[in-house]
Amino acid sequence: MRAGGAPINGWTVRWTLGGGQSISQVWNGTLSTSGSTATVRNAPYNGSLPASGSTTFGFIANGSPSAPTLTCASP
Repeated sequence: MRAGGAPINGWTVRWTLGGGQSISQVWNGTLSTSGSTATVRNAPYNGSLPASGSTTFGFIANGSPSAPTLTCASP
């Protein structure tokens, strides 16, 4: 996640899981799922980013690999 020209306080990344995919572990974020939609929100320690600042998160997934389309937002 990268902030634009202004600082942000909180971020969210969403994508659609492919058929048979699941996520078993996430780090540097908190995971929630609803149906086939995966949502990762900032952890308590990496939600505030300065202008042009960035952070990363990672996850372990199961199922066939795919290239998801991510939607990023700052709540």
